[in-house]
Amino acid sequence: MRLEHAPQRSLSEQAYELIRQRIVTLVLAPSAVVDEGRLQEELGLGRTPIREALKRLELERLVSIIPRRGIFVTPINLTDLQRLYEMRLTLECLATELAAQRGTAVHWQEMACVLDQANTTDNISPEQLIAIDDQCHRIIYRAADNQFLEQTLMALYPLSLRMWNVALAKLGDKKENVVKYQHIVEHEEIMVALKAGAAEEAVRLMRRHIEAYQQYIESVILGKSAQLHVA
Repeated sequence: MRLEHAPQRSLSEQAYELIRQRIVTLVLAPSAVVDEGRLQEELGLGRTPIREALKRLELERLVSIIPRRGIFVTPINLTDLQRLYEMRLTLECLATELAAQRGTAVHWQEMACVLDQANTTDNISPEQLIAIDDQCHRIIYRAADNQFLEQTLMALYPLSLRMWNVALAKLGDKKENVVKYQHIVEHEEIMVALKAGAAEEAVRLMRRHIEAYQQYIESVILGKSAQLHVA
């Protein structure tokens, strides 16, 4: 049997993923100046792929390019969080409804394997937890079988993940108090509904999941809570 190899990523795509990762994980902090020359040196990539990546990140609202002033990582505020989750709530629920209708046993088997990582891992870290959450959402996006919806949600999720990392940074030493398993149980419940093709129930559970995340994030950023949910 001949093995199929994934196509090699372009230099622009590599630059995009590497810079986006730095922004999402706060290596490049909100409002920080983006130094193109330093990125070229640190990433080992040329000027053209770096610039192409930054233009793409500008479209995704992760950087702002201001003529004659420079390039800046976009700041974060609660209004952005609220507007972001207005979008995510609607689109995640739509993706969940479509996934219940179009998803296959292969999708739900893959999701079960992802969730098993949490159940078989001791002392799971917040970073591992969010990686599992990320994979579950990606599976639902694929199962929805709508490339336009998937692309939109894939652009929105990193913005949410950056909010998560801001909240983790605010928690500091208390980040181990993150509600570690509640979201795993929620994803398991969503998966059961999806597997059964129960679109209405799956959407209800996803709505609760997303709404809980926004409430927790706002509480942490405002200093009202030492616990954080993930979505």
